[in-house]
Amino acid sequence: MLIETLFMFLKVFVVGGAICVIAQILINYTKITAGKILVYFLLAGALLQAVGVYQYIVDFAGAGATVPISGFGYLLADGAIKGAKNSLFEAITGGITSAGMGITAAIIFGYVFSLVFKSKSKRN
Repeated sequence: MLIETLFMFLKVFVVGGAICVIAQILINYTKITAGKILVYFLLAGALLQAVGVYQYIVDFAGAGATVPISGFGYLLADGAIKGAKNSLFEAITGGITSAGMGITAAIIFGYVFSLVFKSKSKRN
């Protein structure tokens, strides 16, 4: 039981860490901005899910694959694919429906932290 739990944590850490390492390499060794890297990772998650690959990564690594931004792309694509089985309208709204909880949490936490902390520019 303990060994299985530790192995699960190891898988999550390795996969999530590998995604972050790729992003850090792109930041350090290319002129691609952080915003573009986020978009590329989101699109990569959606595309990998569209071809059926990302689900295997999620099944293997769990939160290691769903927590990074590529996991958000996966979630949007997965919701759209499942919605498309029912109707065109659900294909369009399925991604937002499946990601609604995460979007809501991001908005609420962003608002709360904006009230708690004083924002300032990085250039100061």
